[in-house]
Amino acid sequence: MSTKRPKSTTTTSKGKDKKADESSAGSVAGSGHPNDIFPLTLTSATQELFGCRCDEDVTGDNPYKILRKEDIVQDMRMRAAVSDFSPVKQLVLDYPEDELLLGYDRDFIYGSSFYLVLTADAKERHLKPVVALGVEVALEREPSEVFAAQKTFEPQPWISLGSEQEIEEESVTDSRPRLKYRISRVRREFGAPIFFSDRNAMETKDGFLECTPYQDKNFSLKQMERHTGVQTIPNLKSSSTQTQWTYPRSMCMQYEPREFSEEEKENCLQSENLKNFVNSVASRFEIAIQQNEIMDVFFDDWKALSEEDSGYGRKADPHLKEYQSFTDLHFSKEKTISNINWHPTINGVIAVAVTERLSFEDRINGSTKLLLNPSLILFWSFSDPINPQLLLECPDDVFSFEFCPSDPNIIVGGCMNGQVVLWDISNHVEQLQGTRTSGGKNIAANTNALQGFEDKQENETPVVRYCAVSGIENGHKAPITDIQWLPGTFEVSRMGVPMENRNGICVQIVTCAPDCCVMFWDIRAPRVLQTMADQRKQKVEEKPLENPHGVPNTFKHLDLTWKPLIRVSLPKIDTSGEYSPLKISLRDNTCDNHTGSNADRAHLNAERSEVAPEYALLRVPSARQLKPLEDICTKLYAGTEDGELVYTDWKLEKDNDSGRLFSAKPSHQFIIHDGQVNTVRRSPFFKDIILTVGGWTFAIWKEGVMNGPIIQSSCSQKKCTVGYWSQSRPAVFFIGKEDGNIDVWDLLEKTHEPSQTQNITATQITCIKPWIVSSKQHLLAVSDHLGTLHILEIPWTLRSPSSNEKLSMSKYFEKEVDRLVYFEKRREMRAKEKKDSEAEELRKKTVGYSI
Repeated sequence: MSTKRPKSTTTTSKGKDKKADESSAGSVAGSGHPNDIFPLTLTSATQELFGCRCDEDVTGDNPYKILRKEDIVQDMRMRAAVSDFSPVKQLVLDYPEDELLLGYDRDFIYGSSFYLVLTADAKERHLKPVVALGVEVALEREPSEVFAAQKTFEPQPWISLGSEQEIEEESVTDSRPRLKYRISRVRREFGAPIFFSDRNAMETKDGFLECTPYQDKNFSLKQMERHTGVQTIPNLKSSSTQTQWTYPRSMCMQYEPREFSEEEKENCLQSENLKNFVNSVASRFEIAIQQNEIMDVFFDDWKALSEEDSGYGRKADPHLKEYQSFTDLHFSKEKTISNINWHPTINGVIAVAVTERLSFEDRINGSTKLLLNPSLILFWSFSDPINPQLLLECPDDVFSFEFCPSDPNIIVGGCMNGQVVLWDISNHVEQLQGTRTSGGKNIAANTNALQGFEDKQENETPVVRYCAVSGIENGHKAPITDIQWLPGTFEVSRMGVPMENRNGICVQIVTCAPDCCVMFWDIRAPRVLQTMADQRKQKVEEKPLENPHGVPNTFKHLDLTWKPLIRVSLPKIDTSGEYSPLKISLRDNTCDNHTGSNADRAHLNAERSEVAPEYALLRVPSARQLKPLEDICTKLYAGTEDGELVYTDWKLEKDNDSGRLFSAKPSHQFIIHDGQVNTVRRSPFFKDIILTVGGWTFAIWKEGVMNGPIIQSSCSQKKCTVGYWSQSRPAVFFIGKEDGNIDVWDLLEKTHEPSQTQNITATQITCIKPWIVSSKQHLLAVSDHLGTLHILEIPWTLRSPSSNEKLSMSKYFEKEVDRLVYFEKRREMRAKEKKDSEAEELRKKTVGYSI
């Protein structure tokens, strides 16, 4: 329990009053303190135990603390000589009362931070100081005499508490004589020329050194803790404010219009000045109206307001939102998604190809099990996220498949065993469209899709068998990793020459595989089979063939006899051997550039497919009957499994001696990526801009610029697995990582790092495919290694382009091309200077030897 000390009514300092009172109460010993008190130094533990912490429990205004004699005796018994009260042990035991008074000496008047009152009289004097005499004397004196009688504080001798030892330990002193170094240079080398040279970072394995103009957060280290000695001083704060003062003015507001009187109006209209002014500006005003220079009458004010969307994808939220996810415990169990494609015409339907997560050895060992578990392509609908709406049966795992641009009911796929497969889902279009409006319920009348499977129940998912498959001996010798439809604007002859397409439908396919070749396929019957086809047609008219599996006869003329039209090899430029392509990109193949809305695409496809073509009646025409097209580019980019990007021509050349057709060597080859190239995709806004992803980096190329990539990323911490351009913004593209993150790059915002990184799943991302549903809803399909398909909604900031974004990106690409060309010229100039300097040195040495 503590008792507050009564405040003094005088204006003198408390320390001086207390010292004067104590000196008057008892004699002062030679040690500098009265006989009835004893200075003590209490440790922090003792202060905590007795509740007398400095400047917390006891302060300058409340310096006293009442201690129980029993507590002090108990502390001396427990800690013996270690106790801070051991010097006054006998005095405490002889003290007559049960409570002792402990005083806080803040100013160290008696040499320690605390003092213990040893007598009862001194305790009463400190708690109730006798100030009456002092007050009376002070009242009798004049104020000037009172202040004159006050004495100034005399400085006390400095008592060491051990702080100088800590300062000496923290001080830096020389433990040995300092070392002296002398650096000299030969005098004849003074003023000698110095030559700098450039080197190719790709020549050596570890020769790449990047000097970024920004701080790299991945390699910056922060010092979390540092041991140092400091001296505390009061914090210095300086603050100021300034208000803007304006001169007050009297304000007025006009609330009634001022009008001319009738006489003034008549005078103004009849004035010559007005007539001359109207005559002088009439012609210019008419011209301005005609040229629409005053205002743009076609400007959409409502669109300029750009109303803010509600719900998902608001302007204030730049992140991708989870819209829906699809997974199946039976068909996609222990499988991964190898490719995904949105249905071109049916809204809310997406198809995914699932493959086994097995190595090559595991596939060989478990080949029997794989036969019992066939490979499938699943069709999912937003109306039923649990059950797939349609299954496509595959002869083997499919790594890539595509919808036909001219007929969405035709699907082509490339299998792991090198075969090319064709499906026709014309009989199931109504079922896929019905799932969109049936609320996710299974559709009835599935018996037409399950002919031959009588044991299947009516509510099970229909299975569609493939119509045709190429022969294993005629296809690729490795898994088909990429497959694309050629557009209906042209077709390719057996020489690889682009020809006119009179039918206007897509009839040819391009495939690539790591077996070092690119193949062109034609879904029409060859000319040699024309007579056989006519005979078969007559037999069909006479007696229809029975089809036990319910497979359409759309491509029956190709089943097991399908051969590639052209086989293009990729021989290496400098050495023997061939490149092994994984992904390809053709300049004029714009079938995968879906930049319109789903309604627009459905309308265009409906116009194209008003009358379904009879594929069985189509045949490959003779090249002599078709007109060659000169404006079609026959170049293609191919990304290999060794991280190379190859630029080659698919047209075949004829040997003058033997007359055999052969593939020319690629014109250019680049080694940029440190892993296999998994993405080679052109921008939907610029046909000559290509995005490649492989290893831990990605690069952006411009076709025609063969000095290298115009944009190249630094190595990321995680491997890049896939990339895709945005379908609505020219500056945005998405990069999938092996840790389940998606990097969103916005080149108008940042070029050295992604604008945002978002985690989607716990495993690696295998495919990315954006889709435009409407102007206010853009979706992004993302699949992972565990077989789950995530549908994300793209926010407003990533789907709405800024004003003139395409023009800005075009200028940015042009600047990057200029930078690349300048760097190449500078490197050539430096190499030439180095060669000239070496020749000059050799000439000087030769002249010196001759002398």
